[in-house]
Formats: sequence, C-alpha cells, structure tokens
Amino acid sequence: MNATKYQPDPLLTELAAAKFLNVSTRTLQSWRTKDQGPAYIKVGRAVRYRCDDLLMYVDANTVRVRRTAEDAGI
Repeated sequence: MNATKYQPDPLLTELAAAKFLNVSTRTLQSWRTKDQGPAYIKVGRAVRYRCDDLLMYVDANTVRVRRTAEDAGI
C-alpha cells in the first residue's frame, strides 16, 4: 500500500509575499486593514501567505483584453 503524504504549501513571510507580488509590505498591510488583497494566515501575531493563495490572487486580478478584428488590423 502506497500512502500519499500531505505536502503542505510553504508559508511565506510578509516580505517574501510582497516581493512575489512586486508591492511593498505597507501595501499588503493596507490591503489587510481594508479586507482586500490575497488571503493570509495569522500565526500568533505573525502574518504568513500561502504560495497557492498568492497565485490565485494574481489569476483573479488578471485583466484579459479582448481584441476585435479592427484592433488586430483586419
């Protein structure tokens, strides 16, 4: 029997998450006070971010531009 072990998503510090998103830590702090931004975890007083949550945040905020035939020069 081959048991699959749970592989937890590594938790990133606020600084690492800010670098990943290319924003300042102050921006992340501001988003948290306004209930905006990516999901986060509180570990005591420390704030941590899952990599998957950061990727989902980026995907959810990706703006897709629809090109018309006129835009494409057709």
